[in-house]
Amino acid sequence: MKRPSKNSGIEAQLRALEDIVKKLEDGSLPLEESLVLFERGISLSRDLQSSLQAASLKVTRLLEGDPLREEPIEDAPPGGRERDPS
Repeated sequence: MKRPSKNSGIEAQLRALEDIVKKLEDGSLPLEESLVLFERGISLSRDLQSSLQAASLKVTRLLEGDPLREEPIEDAPPGGRERDPS
């Protein structure tokens, strides 16, 4: 299975996660392959959550009119946490 890179779009990562879920729900995979897919799914899920949190933060900043604090989504720290401004 082709893995989307960290820089691929959210949509590609979401499609990959949906594919993994379908394969796991089918229940016909060997245990080892299921575990590998599950691990990949968890990783994708965390990456997507982080990306969505960063996007949400950016939208909030834009709506609040605080352009000095705006950061590109790809510069968001892991886990969607805001960086210390100091």
